[in-house]
Amino acid sequence: MNAAQRMKTAPIALSILPDPPAPPTPMGLIAGSGRLPILVAEGMRKLGHPVLAVGLSGQYDPALPGLCDRFVEAGVLRPGSWGRALRRMGATHAVMVGRVDKARMLYSWGLILRNMPDLRAWRMYFRLRRDRRSHMILLCLAEELTRDGVELIDSTAHISDHLAHAGVMTDRQPTSAQRASIEHGWEILSEMLRLDIGQAIAVRDRDVIAVEAVEGTDRMIARSGELCRNGGWCLLKAARAGHDRRSDVPTVGPDTIRNMHAARGSVLALAAGDVIIVDKNETLALADRLGIAVIGVPAV
Repeated sequence: MNAAQRMKTAPIALSILPDPPAPPTPMGLIAGSGRLPILVAEGMRKLGHPVLAVGLSGQYDPALPGLCDRFVEAGVLRPGSWGRALRRMGATHAVMVGRVDKARMLYSWGLILRNMPDLRAWRMYFRLRRDRRSHMILLCLAEELTRDGVELIDSTAHISDHLAHAGVMTDRQPTSAQRASIEHGWEILSEMLRLDIGQAIAVRDRDVIAVEAVEGTDRMIARSGELCRNGGWCLLKAARAGHDRRSDVPTVGPDTIRNMHAARGSVLALAAGDVIIVDKNETLALADRLGIAVIGVPAV
């Protein structure tokens, strides 16, 4: 079965790490910036879990504390305090989501002082001096949290309704030529993911326009628009091979759709079950309004 045929099949079963015991088990949340921590907190509450959160200084959404049963603030570069705070509040399992905006850490002297590295941060720095890729940093953080009796779990466990599903998710449909480009590009993307280069590529008429690297998806989208001024190109996004879903799950949202529209992109193809669509219903509605088709490609 080729990729184009797989797009028409039923949604695949999600492979999610086991959730801790049923509600009302308290759930920990380590929150960076963006909407994801809000969605995770809401998902935890919907399932009946008391939410015990550690908000990273200068990063978390001001609305987050109001969604939590208990909330404390901790420095971004002070991981030794995260696990201790969660254990004091009564959490033994936690989800870690959200971005870390380094520029915001320099906003004030107060934030600078609160984010000064602790001993564990320095220890991690030296342990990772030969390999500081995202998944290695995550592994090191997970080990440090385990020392404090807190186990990180799948960051999508409470937001499964925000994951991409198989098939066309918008009213807008990709053309046959765009489906052919997705099928061709998906094999290239899969190999790129295996090599751990990036998580997205842009294709048109079976030509690869751009490959995501360290610059991130939004900048790659802008570059694709510059290189393909006639538009009509497709963005393909998935998770790297062996991806650890405890953190850094590939994510798209309304800004992705707006950026694609500005860069004259026409189709967003996502790995079903492996990519988060922030505020999924609103994002898909926006895609329809802006004439962008969104499609989920099932796993092989």
